[in-house]
Amino acid sequence: MDKSEIMARFGINVEERDITPTGNGHINDTFKVTARPASPFDYILQRINHHIFTDVDALQSNIENVTAHIRGKLEKKGEHDIDRKVIKVVKEKSTGKSYFFDGESYWRVMVFIDDALTRESITPENACHAGEAFGQFQMMLSDIPDKIEESIPDFHNMELRLRQFSDAIDADKAGKRKEVAALIDQLIERAEHACLAEKLFREDRLPKRICHCDTKINNMLFDRNGEVLCVIDLDTVMPSFIFSDYGDFLRTAANKGDEDDRNLDRVEFDMEIFKAFTEGYLKVASDFLTDVEIENLPYAVERFAYMQAVRFLTDYLNGDTYYKTAYPEHNLVRAKAQFKLLQSIESHKPEMEEFINSIKR
Repeated sequence: MDKSEIMARFGINVEERDITPTGNGHINDTFKVTARPASPFDYILQRINHHIFTDVDALQSNIENVTAHIRGKLEKKGEHDIDRKVIKVVKEKSTGKSYFFDGESYWRVMVFIDDALTRESITPENACHAGEAFGQFQMMLSDIPDKIEESIPDFHNMELRLRQFSDAIDADKAGKRKEVAALIDQLIERAEHACLAEKLFREDRLPKRICHCDTKINNMLFDRNGEVLCVIDLDTVMPSFIFSDYGDFLRTAANKGDEDDRNLDRVEFDMEIFKAFTEGYLKVASDFLTDVEIENLPYAVERFAYMQAVRFLTDYLNGDTYYKTAYPEHNLVRAKAQFKLLQSIESHKPEMEEFINSIKR
């Protein structure tokens, strides 16, 4: 089925030539649909990767419920230009669902937000804006009445990742265990601390909230003045610890090196980005977070550098079956870089705690 026929199922009549690939996402296939002047809007058409998001109905229900709740909050506040501040999904005409299955693939359509920019590079200024935007996102969803499902079950479950790590060590499918024994030992030494969130949750001391769970700088739209319009890419919105949004953003944004940096001297935790993001985040989020959540924000940053080191090394031990690699040692290089980042985070932990305490005071 042509993409123009798919668009017609959503009540939008365009020619195939009006639909062009856009974006650099790694999961879904995304297309820009030029529908004007016949329509007041242009659109985004996406083919959903149903191999990763296996329950498309639940995925789309999450997105509909989340965007409707945010839209209601913005309307209640009297915000203007709301269609640029929250994603608007389009319904398929015959079923009323927010997706269409053509027999092979699942498709969805959203209204394109005009005159908006994404950012790829991190500065203290946009890190602060990002912190505030993701804090605002969590706050607006803190009272959502609808049930939000896990779009990827156990996505940030540390105990599961460590079980997978242990299985990979025992199986040693690629025969690499002896080569990386020292790194394995250092990761196992930190395993109990890494699972602190799960422990606190079982003790009813740490809640799960509705989180974005993929907090990158390019998952938000900015206006021409550098202000955040809205958070986008809502596929991973699900119940999680707030550490998922806070810690994973800083794992990538506050790394002075690359995620797969061969030169470990370049890998260092950037306290300037940490302070900017944290200031923006707590400006909003401190109104609804518990003391336990705030006190453990430095742990959240440790948790995600640790988790990613474990996941990369697990894949290396399994023979590189999950992550795409550019060369044979790629996953090991990634694991070592993430472990070096973890060590840098650990060295800055007292300074991080003091900064957070200064904001609370």
